[in-house]
Formats: sequence, C-alpha cells, structure tokens
Amino acid sequence: MAFNLEEQEQLATINDWWRKYGSLVTWVVIIALAGYAGWGGWKYYQNSQAAQASQLYEELQKAVGAKDNAKVQRATADMQQKFSGTAYAEMAGMTAAKAAFDANDLNGAKTQLQWVIDHGQQEEYKTIAKIRLAGILLDQNAYDEGLKVLSGDVTPEFAGAVADRKGDILVAQNKLDEARVAYQFAIDKTTQGGPGRQLIQIKLDAIGGAPARAAA
Repeated sequence: MAFNLEEQEQLATINDWWRKYGSLVTWVVIIALAGYAGWGGWKYYQNSQAAQASQLYEELQKAVGAKDNAKVQRATADMQQKFSGTAYAEMAGMTAAKAAFDANDLNGAKTQLQWVIDHGQQEEYKTIAKIRLAGILLDQNAYDEGLKVLSGDVTPEFAGAVADRKGDILVAQNKLDEARVAYQFAIDKTTQGGPGRQLIQIKLDAIGGAPARAAA
C-alpha cells in the first residue's frame, strides 16, 4: 500500500511538473529533432551534389581526352552553375583552363582561371590560378594587369612561385633591379633542391645575379 501511495505521489509530482513545463520541453524536443533532421538533410544534399558533380567531372575528363575544347567548356560551365559549392567546380575550372590554353583559346583560359580566383574555396587552387593567369597576361604583354593579379597575400608554400612569376613580368618590363629582388626572394622561399630553384637561379644569373642588398 505504501508503495502504491508513493507511486501516486510521484505521478502527481510528474503531472504537476508537466503542466508547468511540458509545453516548453515539447518545443525543445521538436526543435532538436528538426535540427537533427535538417543536418541530416543537408548532409544528404551535400553527398548528392558531390556524387552528381563527380559524374559530370568524369564526362569532362573524357572530353579532355578527346581534345574537344568546346565540350570541355560547356561541361565546366554546367558544373560551375550547378555545383559551384563543390571542389569539383574548382578542379573543372583548372582543367578547362588548360584545355582552352592547349587549344589556343586564351580568352577561354583566362575566363576559367578568373572564375577559380573569384569563386574558389581552396587557397591552393586560387593561387595556382593566379600564377597561370599572370603567365597568360605576360604572353599578351599585359604586364601591369599580370602584376595586379599576383598582388595581395600569398600562402607561404606558394610565395616562391608567385615571386618567380613576378620576376618574369618585371624582366619583360625591363625593370631588372626589381626583377632581381623578386627572383632572389623566390629562391629564398623555394625548398633547397626543389625542381624550380635551379631554373630561378639561371634566370637571376642571366640578368646580372643577386641584387645588391642581397649580396651585401
């Protein structure tokens, strides 16, 4: 009997608490479940986007293999329109830029590289795109525009490559003192024994060697 009375008292306490706070708890649970469902839905959406983008990227690679630049550009535009939030969009932009360059479509290459610079989410892709775009602008004698592309902060691992490209542009402008400084900086930032270091040294030697302040 005592057990039953105690049980009834517990139930009464619970009922009283529920009358006071039950509505709040219900809403907390609903919000939590909705948040979990939303997160699950978002993850499903991301996975679905990545899977579709992967399939489209495979088609793009087939077009690259067939040297069909027009199809590469169409597939890339489709990728960037539908799946701009995936890494595949950046990869497609870089691939399409190379395909356009190989097809002597320099405007197409510039457009794709600029897209990666403007919309890319990974600094590695964006920096490589800047270096390649500056190289095209160098070939087109658009020196000031090329230097502008290379301006701004650079991640440490690409500092040498960016300085090297700046040196190339400065040489083309016959600004040899500035070019020597850029090349020396590129050498300093390039790993000892790195594949590009020797080439940078050759270019530096060709315009008179280390800058005065570095030699001092």
